[in-house]
Amino acid sequence: MNPYPLLKQTQRQRVSDGQQVPILDGCDSSNRLLFLALPQLGDFDSLEYAWWLQRDAERLREAKLTVRAVGIGERPSGEKFCAYTGFSPDWLFVDPTAELHCQLGLYSGLSLKLPALSPTQNAWLNLMLMCAGVGSPGTLAEVFRGYRGDRHAAQLIADNETVKAAPLPAFKGSFFKLAGGTGFQRPFELATLRLRNMAEVLGNWKTYVPNTAYMTQRGGTFLFDRDGSLLYEHRDRGILGFAANMSDPLSFLLTEINSK
Repeated sequence: MNPYPLLKQTQRQRVSDGQQVPILDGCDSSNRLLFLALPQLGDFDSLEYAWWLQRDAERLREAKLTVRAVGIGERPSGEKFCAYTGFSPDWLFVDPTAELHCQLGLYSGLSLKLPALSPTQNAWLNLMLMCAGVGSPGTLAEVFRGYRGDRHAAQLIADNETVKAAPLPAFKGSFFKLAGGTGFQRPFELATLRLRNMAEVLGNWKTYVPNTAYMTQRGGTFLFDRDGSLLYEHRDRGILGFAANMSDPLSFLLTEINSK
């Protein structure tokens, strides 16, 4: 079922000005629409997805795309997210209770409930189990890919870039050359970016995650043609599974748009 009619009638709070407006407000009808239902804004997937969008901004411009996203959190969560990732606050809307994710039928994640635990403790238990691959297919393989590298993926950190990822001391990106060379994702390169994201979130936890009830909720990606017809969708089935091809998360754009 095409979710475009649902998105067209949905209103949420826009991060840039705090206004409750239609989430497709201001979309250019001459452009295709890339819509992202992001998990919690402090989630690994949300931060990493935004990093790829910044990295591939030229690809988005060439594809003539309008981008809109709804993330789980409150307006301060969105403001912090945009300040850290560079994602435009004009494109981002917040949904404190993941209502839209539910309406879209996205995977809510593992939902074990142990009577001896509080709701917050159960939420953490489910998140930890998913990080270990339980109810979260592909997560462990993706974690290991971050450490071992990927010769099918692009180099992520420039050799002259200064890398800051607490608790590690700052170092130059050329360090990764020691692990195998240049021109591809080197061992520990992606893991370092994820460590940097983790330090950012843990240092601002209450802002990024005002409600732990939705920590396991997964997101989705939807690409629409100019007439609102659905060109592509990806529904996340686990943590670190926000794309069908994690080696090149935005590769679907070239495939789908060039086929038209």
